[in-house]
Amino acid sequence: MKASYLTEKSIAEFISRALAEDIGDGDHSSLASIPNDAQNQARLLVKGDGILAGVELAGYIFNQVDPDLQVEVLLKDGAEVKYGDVALTVKGKAQSILTAERLVLNCMQRMSGIATYTHYLNTLIAGTKAKLLDTRKTTPNFRIMEKWAVLIGGGVNHRFGLFDMIILKDNHVDYAGGIREAIEATQRYLKEKGKDLRIEVETRNLEEVKEALETGGIHRIMLDNMTPEMMREAVATIGGRFETEASGGITEATIAEVAKCGVDFISVGALTHSIKSMDLSLKAY
Repeated sequence: MKASYLTEKSIAEFISRALAEDIGDGDHSSLASIPNDAQNQARLLVKGDGILAGVELAGYIFNQVDPDLQVEVLLKDGAEVKYGDVALTVKGKAQSILTAERLVLNCMQRMSGIATYTHYLNTLIAGTKAKLLDTRKTTPNFRIMEKWAVLIGGGVNHRFGLFDMIILKDNHVDYAGGIREAIEATQRYLKEKGKDLRIEVETRNLEEVKEALETGGIHRIMLDNMTPEMMREAVATIGGRFETEASGGITEATIAEVAKCGVDFISVGALTHSIKSMDLSLKAY
């Protein structure tokens, strides 16, 4: 486990909800066609190239469906894989294998796609100090696994949700009446509530960067949708007083230039909202 949200409880609760969605009052296809005492085995085949993710989760899923299933892991999370590799094998009650099959594949295919794309973007910013961040642009009820996949791919998790860090984005700033008003109101709120949360503020131009610097009491300044020239000037103006994060429409075609601007972090929503899943299958043998 590498993150606070990855607990035995949170993983078990996710699996329970997902199984309830899929199984309902029973896996009638397997119950109807396979003898209750039939024993069998299957292997998880990789049908693409990239970074494997979700292997540890697969073990939890198989175990929760049937603790008697025996899983042998052949390739661990984070492994570079190619077409034809076998990630794991599972042996035991045939009905249980079939019941767990789709949830294992759904999770691993999407997680592997995310890990693969995260790894790829990291290669594009290698040699810079920038760290690749995910966002909250995740699939509802699947965020825990998508953020886990980002970690497996070598990225860094941003805040998990609205509760564990404050980000004052453009709408917050506009509704509050400006950068200073938003920051000062937030500081008062945290003091009144006795909460210790990091504060990040989004800026859209150099004037807002300067206002954030003058107001202070924050941890990070987001540089949103800025040109590389403006971003370099903003980083120089901030001068290391606060962390910096580039955000807004950053793609594989632009990320290297953004990283060279000297920012500490680069957040990319596409890590979780626009990836292609890796093709995997679970086959009897």
